[in-house]
Amino acid sequence: MKTFKPSTIMAALVSSGVAFAPFSLYAQESPEITVDEVEVDNIEQDPVERIEVRGFSTSLIQSLNQKRFSDTVSEQISADDLGGLPDVSMADALTRLPGISAVRTGGQAAQINIRGLSGDFVFSTLNGREQVSTSGSRAIEFDQYPSELISEAAVYKSPKASLIEGGIAGTVELRTASPLAIEEQHKFSANVRGMYNDRASEISDAKEYGHRISFSYQGKFLDDTLGVSLGYARLFQPSVSTQFIGLAYNGLVDVDGVEGDVQGPDSCPECEYISEGFEMQHKGGEETRDGYVAAFEWAPIETFTLKADAFISKFDSEAFARGFRVKLGGINAGITNPVVVNNSVIGGTFSRTDNSFTRVELVNDDNQDFDSVTNVGVNAHWEITPDLAVQFDVSRSSAESDFRNGLLWSLVGDDANAANPVFDENVQISYLLNGLDLPDLGFNQMAAFTDLDRVMVSKYGIYPYENKDELDAYRVDFQYYVDTPIISGFEFGYRYSDREYNNDRSVFEYGNDSAFSVSQPPLRLTEDMVEQIDWSGDFAYFPSYLSIDLNSALNAWFPDGRPMPVQTWGPGAAGVINGPGTGPATAWTLQESGDVFETVNSAYLMANINTEIGDLPITGNIGVRYVKSKQSSTTLQRATQLITDPESGVTVELSDPTAGAQNIADEVGLINNFYRPTVISHEYNDVLPSINLNFKLTDDTQLRVAAAKVMGRAPINRFAANASTNVEVVTAFQHRDSGEITLSTPTARVNGSARNSPYLEPFYATQYDVSWEYYFSETEGALVIAGFYKDIESFVEDIEIDPYDFEANGIVTPDSVQVPVFLTPEFSGQEAELARDENGDPIFVTVPTENGSYSTAVNNAEGGYIRGLEIAYTQIYSMLPGMLSGLGVSASYSYTESEIQRTLGNGVYAANLPGLSENVATLTVFWEYEGFETRVSSRYRDAFVSQQVAVNDQVVNFDSELVIDYQASYEINDNWSVLFQVNNLTDEPTKSYFSSPEQTGTIQYFGTQYFLGMTYQL
Repeated sequence: MKTFKPSTIMAALVSSGVAFAPFSLYAQESPEITVDEVEVDNIEQDPVERIEVRGFSTSLIQSLNQKRFSDTVSEQISADDLGGLPDVSMADALTRLPGISAVRTGGQAAQINIRGLSGDFVFSTLNGREQVSTSGSRAIEFDQYPSELISEAAVYKSPKASLIEGGIAGTVELRTASPLAIEEQHKFSANVRGMYNDRASEISDAKEYGHRISFSYQGKFLDDTLGVSLGYARLFQPSVSTQFIGLAYNGLVDVDGVEGDVQGPDSCPECEYISEGFEMQHKGGEETRDGYVAAFEWAPIETFTLKADAFISKFDSEAFARGFRVKLGGINAGITNPVVVNNSVIGGTFSRTDNSFTRVELVNDDNQDFDSVTNVGVNAHWEITPDLAVQFDVSRSSAESDFRNGLLWSLVGDDANAANPVFDENVQISYLLNGLDLPDLGFNQMAAFTDLDRVMVSKYGIYPYENKDELDAYRVDFQYYVDTPIISGFEFGYRYSDREYNNDRSVFEYGNDSAFSVSQPPLRLTEDMVEQIDWSGDFAYFPSYLSIDLNSALNAWFPDGRPMPVQTWGPGAAGVINGPGTGPATAWTLQESGDVFETVNSAYLMANINTEIGDLPITGNIGVRYVKSKQSSTTLQRATQLITDPESGVTVELSDPTAGAQNIADEVGLINNFYRPTVISHEYNDVLPSINLNFKLTDDTQLRVAAAKVMGRAPINRFAANASTNVEVVTAFQHRDSGEITLSTPTARVNGSARNSPYLEPFYATQYDVSWEYYFSETEGALVIAGFYKDIESFVEDIEIDPYDFEANGIVTPDSVQVPVFLTPEFSGQEAELARDENGDPIFVTVPTENGSYSTAVNNAEGGYIRGLEIAYTQIYSMLPGMLSGLGVSASYSYTESEIQRTLGNGVYAANLPGLSENVATLTVFWEYEGFETRVSSRYRDAFVSQQVAVNDQVVNFDSELVIDYQASYEINDNWSVLFQVNNLTDEPTKSYFSSPEQTGTIQYFGTQYFLGMTYQL
């Protein structure tokens, strides 16, 4: 048997029980050392002082010890008891580690960034097994994981061959409790906390109070051969925010008329950028998370252990957004007194014209998101001989997300009491952005926003977005121990995984968002349906508006029952052969639905190093991992042919059965014969070498160096092959008197999209790490300085080609389209009326087509380097006299830079790599004395690029932020303790901008959360 001779400090840790957690961690991931194999020579004879630590200090010392004896460059989090971590979720807990930051969603940390790379580059496992996510991509939403149910977490910044591939940024390993590892025979813990949000009172119908409850039990039975671990954690909290959101700068128009002005893009050098508009909203709702964990561990003999474990988390969110959505009207709006900064219009007066659709929408959005994650597995560990061990592991990870985006929009009319209400087209919007401060606003319709005789509900829509993600994995790992001067053992293994991702889209829409529809008339509001809402605080000068009770409005609008969303081609979709006429095409509900399949076979071989050069001990590992991947996607491919009428010369697109075209019916019975269903597949192989070396310079100092080739697959939803083409709608109107026909555009542009593809290959990088670690001998703590360099080979990049030669690329498009002619309306909102010839037949005009844009994704975009420096310092000042001996500090700072710049959004601007903050820092100051503990924690990150969610996802630059939390607790006795906690102490807002700070993106306040509770332990 391989004998491990611990240092004096390690012997003390083993004797105190602190070191058992990391050894159980290695039992699966790196089994060259296990607790059963540790032969602690002469521990009882040596005068070793037992280390006694309590509270927050316990977690810090355990974490440092795990980091110290790890065989990779890593960061660790450890709880002294199940339920011991104070954070709301593991997302909050992980952001306390060096080089790790989070993107706040609704004020809470959700996805994390590691070393300047966003969540899509972060790989995560639970108990050593790959996890799927509710995000619809590969990015794990760590707020799904209650900290009360996780006993350990590790962030591997340098990989080794035995780790599952997939993390360019790093791999996050979460672990639940192992019941046979506890010292006690039985352990029980209960935690109850009440919660209050101080901003909820400003938002009508928002809840101010919430709670956190958790229970956990661990026990050993049958002479310590059977272990049981059970846990439950519940979070109920209000979700509130008050916000202003600017919309993207996606329009170009010459507003200043300055001669010789050439600051704009090549397509329009004299033009300035104008915004789509902005939003002002109160957001409220509630979030409920229920987490469950269970583990059963059986060790009938010393050489065999069988463990089955399960983790389930259900996270439900119901939220509303009320206020205004201002649509400025684009390039056709009337623009006066424009204010231009950096070639962008940041203020002025926008007026509605016949072509602009400038308007103010009164918003009552209703969103529901029901997410669930389930991870189950069985693991067997068998020590076949003293030198040979094997583990078998079978697991299943599944996630479901049912997101429903609902909207109820209202507009101002001339008279809501009229038999045929007419939209008030006299719309003027004046505004001036103030960068990262709230803007100045003015509306000529402001007095009507709360007038029941003017405001009418004009549109209702619901857009479900359902994801299912399932992964089955099978794994076998061997460890063979040898006694040689250099190699201490070998590890090798094989893993197979089979993943299936399903995405379903559907839709229901009624009414109109830019005017009042005659065929789907607006809803007259009554007193019992509405409540007037006034703004307060810094937002108090915003105009009041009507909050509408959704159920009352919909019951009045749809007395026969609320319609359900469906997947449908829509009567206006090309290829529909039984459609009832023209109408909106909603073919995206079918084309963006489908299945993705991914199978992976991988094998690895790794040698563990334990040697000396002179008097310098060296440990580590060197290995290689081989990966064979296959990814497939269902899709609907266009199967048509172009036929030219010899008499008229008109070319039309027809179904081509010889190309596989089929009659495909949707959920409402519309049949389309332009497509054929098929499956597209792609396979590739990878070889990933890695090396980790640890040089023990002194008893307290060590130097780590590591190098590896790493890969990260594209987000799973990016493999969906949902390519599509469409012809822009051209409208034709005939003047009722002159008979003159006017076209909205002289040609019809053909556009296409294939932003997702199963042919996307992984991201690749070669990375190098160095870490100098000094562990204090007089007190508990450490100073760590680390540097890293990542050479990123490529990224998946969204690009747009305009114009795109569709024919040359094998895509069938028509040469012309037939456009129906309508009579010019006599009043706003009049039902469309077809123009007819002398025979009473509808009139059509032939409009030629032209090549438009094609949006696609490539993974050969230029890469570049990411490099940085990390410093972490932790110390408990036990050398200080008296009560000061409980004082301690834990701090970290990381600097990250990159040469990589990527054009994001719609090509309007170039920005840094998403998720990269140059400077990230954390600081926790804590003090413990005779059962009392208090600490202040702060997390700072520089400006970074990420997505904000408005009408659509928008990529923006987020401003720097500093989030401060406070916690105090008192241990009444061995069983009872009380806790007071404050999150986001200063109500730090989220602020963002587009190309420059003048282009306001987000100004969002979430409130401060207060917790008060008690903990019982037995």
